[in-house]
Amino acid sequence: MRLPDATRFYIGGEWVSPEGKDFGDVINPATEQVVAKVAYGNQNDVDKAVAAAKAAFPSFARTSIAERKELLSAINAKLIERNEDIAFAIHQEMGAPMALARRAQAPSGPQHFEQILKELESYSFSEKLGTTTVRHEPIGVVSMITPWNWPMNQIATKVAPAIAAGCTMVLKPSELAPLDAIILAKIIDEVGLPEGVFNLVHGDGIGVGAPLTAHKDVDMVSFTGSTRAGIAISEAAAPTIKRVSLELGGKSAAIICPSAPIEKAVASTIKDLMLNSGQSCNARTRILVHKDDYVKAAKVAAETAGGMTCSASDTADLGPIANNAQYRKVRDLIQIGIEEGATLLAGGCQSALTPENGYFIPATVFGGVTPDMTIAREEIFGPVATLMTYESIEEAIKIANNSEYGLSGAVWAGTTEEAGKIASELRTGMVHLNGAGLDSAAPFGGFKMSGNGREWGKHGLEEFLEVKSVYGANQ
Repeated sequence: MRLPDATRFYIGGEWVSPEGKDFGDVINPATEQVVAKVAYGNQNDVDKAVAAAKAAFPSFARTSIAERKELLSAINAKLIERNEDIAFAIHQEMGAPMALARRAQAPSGPQHFEQILKELESYSFSEKLGTTTVRHEPIGVVSMITPWNWPMNQIATKVAPAIAAGCTMVLKPSELAPLDAIILAKIIDEVGLPEGVFNLVHGDGIGVGAPLTAHKDVDMVSFTGSTRAGIAISEAAAPTIKRVSLELGGKSAAIICPSAPIEKAVASTIKDLMLNSGQSCNARTRILVHKDDYVKAAKVAAETAGGMTCSASDTADLGPIANNAQYRKVRDLIQIGIEEGATLLAGGCQSALTPENGYFIPATVFGGVTPDMTIAREEIFGPVATLMTYESIEEAIKIANNSEYGLSGAVWAGTTEEAGKIASELRTGMVHLNGAGLDSAAPFGGFKMSGNGREWGKHGLEEFLEVKSVYGANQ
């Protein structure tokens, strides 16, 4: 299967060559082989893309909801049609096993386009308050910067609501995983989205991300990535007072109550956090169990992790870490965990389960972890679980909340009512009760250093809308 060409940009409805001559490698992390070249843009490329988006905005903002729905439906149909191509691109660019890429990574695009289409069926862009008509209008030109871990998912959560709102945009996907974005751009070109509404520029944070963030003609920045980068983006955007929506890091906790089915809760939590080789910002990597349940929980956690396959196989439970820099970071943090006195219950860098080639780290579990340890505080962003104990539910809540992050969390208890009471005490944007999964209609985002703003569904749509009060329009 042929991979898309990442050496050109999509600007103003045309595929164009970059201004500069800088190119990077797209590396398959399972083989450490170069599978494609990606062009690195610069300020001039960004200026052209933003100018195209700015020129297209007035007319696109005036399009009807029916017209936008037709475009969104056409894009969605093509995404479904090209699921295998998108899955293969993601498999090659960031290493997701084909089974995962096929059933979860690639389909996440249609998932969010379909949800936005549902929202447009009932969302009111105008409401009456007193004697005033309040209008919800497109915010304008949006810079979108997306990561490498769930590439199509993060792109779709931005592009779909932006189109629905009537915005125009410039997308900079991760330079480490740019291939699926090219397929989306080709689909957008095929369905006839007006020229300049969607623009694609490849590059790194310095050459493209920074100028996109600070550009005077950009009205909003939507960023998903590290908290460190989110802080830098907020600072760069501040002089132009543009809206900044951030979906950042996490160090989420799963509280397993004594009343919960311990074996099921621990095994399910381990499997969930290991999905995508642990490279999910909302992974519940801190597993909190009552001290009396620790021995049983440690046994289940070790057995569950030890039974997970880690290889380049299409059906492996875990594929490689997506890039060399992240691979080194995860390995370093595992070593720090050992040096700080945590007990390695499963996995680890020297595991016999680790393939010789590629950036592979098997499912790893640490026991005896205390809140002061580095692996209990820092986001590892890899297949590493930390098992911790508490003596009371109050202490468990305190441990869970004792983090600079506040993205997600989980509570397992004997009843939903009991779990819900604990969830109300957690300072996180999302909480999963007794194994409940994600819901594309519900807002995705976090508290504290995990970001601001929300993605997905109605709340994701509203991120791209400004509010205008028209006084006297309802008299």
